Amino acid sequence: MAKDLSKIAKQKKIKYFLISFVDLFGVLRSKLVPTEAIKEMQKSGAGFAGFATWLDMTPADADMFAIPDPDSLIQLPWKKEVGWLASDLWMNDKPVEASPRIMLKKQITRLANDNMVLKSGVECEYFLTNTDGTAIADSRDIQPKPCYDQSALMRQYDLIKEICDSMIDLGWEPYQNDHEDANGQFEMNWNYADSLTTADRHVFFKFMVKTIAEKHGLRATFMPKPFENLTGNGCHAHISLWTGNKNLFLDKGDKLGLTRLAYNFLGGVLDSAEALSSFFNPSINSYRRIDAPITTSGATWSPSKISYTGNNRTHMIRIPDPGRFELRLMDGSANPYLLQAGVIAAGIDGMEKRRDPGQPLFVNMYTDGDNYPNIKKLPSNLENALEYLSSSEVLLSAFGEKNITSYLKLKQQELKDFNSKETFSKKEPITDWEKTNTLDC
Repeated sequence: MAKDLSKIAKQKKIKYFLISFVDLFGVLRSKLVPTEAIKEMQKSGAGFAGFATWLDMTPADADMFAIPDPDSLIQLPWKKEVGWLASDLWMNDKPVEASPRIMLKKQITRLANDNMVLKSGVECEYFLTNTDGTAIADSRDIQPKPCYDQSALMRQYDLIKEICDSMIDLGWEPYQNDHEDANGQFEMNWNYADSLTTADRHVFFKFMVKTIAEKHGLRATFMPKPFENLTGNGCHAHISLWTGNKNLFLDKGDKLGLTRLAYNFLGGVLDSAEALSSFFNPSINSYRRIDAPITTSGATWSPSKISYTGNNRTHMIRIPDPGRFELRLMDGSANPYLLQAGVIAAGIDGMEKRRDPGQPLFVNMYTDGDNYPNIKKLPSNLENALEYLSSSEVLLSAFGEKNITSYLKLKQQELKDFNSKETFSKKEPITDWEKTNTLDC
């Protein structure tokens, strides 16, 4: 039986609810609903015009209704009278197939049919900047190798503490906060969960970080590459597959600690990597991070080729510990739901077709990668990634041709708008268009 949101509101003294969903471009859309109306909203949903968002609809389409998921409820730690709810979109009494949360839930169901659950954690990197995003917030954060810089970390203590305290209050079990590899860049880690919970929390985390940064007079950006000379914002995902309490990826007798099932799953991700880039690196700016020139710290920490290894951060996939792998392809503009959905879809394909990932490479891909010409390169721009998506039998089958066509159509419109105003080149400065359209991704 579903939780009664009106009763929960009385218990928790919630006065308003944000009924929210994420569109295909990862934009968080919401309506603010008073508690007095939540009973009807829980039953029938809050109405939205799909054409007004990044969904492939027209003004003639019927209203969409966002049906809140009561299990997703998060009470805003900084404004406890407001509760946030992730929602599923419905239209004409049917789920909106091209809504990202629905797309993820369908992939989750495919796994559930075989009694499997994907568990994942994400590492969301972000910059703290001035309010217009033109410079990092801390003018004293100038070390050439600033990663783990205690002084720079502690100068942002009040802001970092407020975010981490919020995650503690929410029961996310955060376990570390650090200054990342770029000046002005930070990362906060919390415990892994099932893929839907992780995706919902990922959406809320970005909203929370931006909101608390604004409260402190700063701006937080998850933009993949806001500064040419600095390391970009990744969003690495740690992946494992479970049945009940059994980790189906764990084999202590294997050299890297993975089962054959895990290698097949990993093989599926490798096989679809070019097409997955369109989900995992969905912005024009994303491709300044992929295969980027060396940064001031000495390394980009982003992949350029489709390879896997052990505990080595120069590859697209690394296996840091037995029983899981880390996918390092995603960046900060990735749609949280499509991130998880893409991993599952490719992994299922790998398991069904028993895809062999080949032997791991134990080399520095940044210095030795060119010695392995048979290893495929990642797409060099968004247009290239979309071409791979359009011909991906795996993703077309998993998500449906209509949904992929809608995504391609909207992204191609975005490219057309960019190309009418700017020219993309990794050798040229980041454009005003990129900043305007991606700083708040």
